[in-house]
Amino acid sequence: MGHRLSRIVTRTGDDGTTGLGDGSRVAKDTLRIEAMGSIDELNCALGVLLSGGLPVAGAQDCLIEIQHDLFDLGGELAIPGTQLIDVTRVSWLEAQAEHYNVALPPLKEFVLPGGGAAASACHVARAICRRAERRCWALSRSESVGSASLHYLNRLSDLLFVLARVLARAQCGSEPVWQRQRGSVPEP
Repeated sequence: MGHRLSRIVTRTGDDGTTGLGDGSRVAKDTLRIEAMGSIDELNCALGVLLSGGLPVAGAQDCLIEIQHDLFDLGGELAIPGTQLIDVTRVSWLEAQAEHYNVALPPLKEFVLPGGGAAASACHVARAICRRAERRCWALSRSESVGSASLHYLNRLSDLLFVLARVLARAQCGSEPVWQRQRGSVPEP
């Protein structure tokens, strides 16, 4: 493969447009670009999560694989009509979620985002994933988006929730949960 970007500063976006992989130009605030940007932000959040080291066997390799999938998903969005994510990737995510969930106790309360640096970063990635999913669904109302990609994002947010729970338990021994019945707020 040759060089894809020989020049970074091109000035072609100074008019508020950006180029898609098929050579067309669209406004930088279109639904497609919003979706692509959310996928990019999600991939960056996973990079931050990975940068701290993970205390759970296999989690790093799993998340790196997901980062590659997210580049594929971004490619789908950058070249309308392209399909790079298929049902086998969705099934793989489901299997990963089941693998990590098997050792977790059933939830009795809502989990608060937190539970150590890695768990917290995983919760941030989960929230970004949900936004990316919403942006892709919004795009799908007016343009073609692969159904497997939409399902992939839904499963990915599930997996990130499960991984956040696993990471919180690995780092802190437990996970913070919402306390429905709590006392008054302490005075400063």
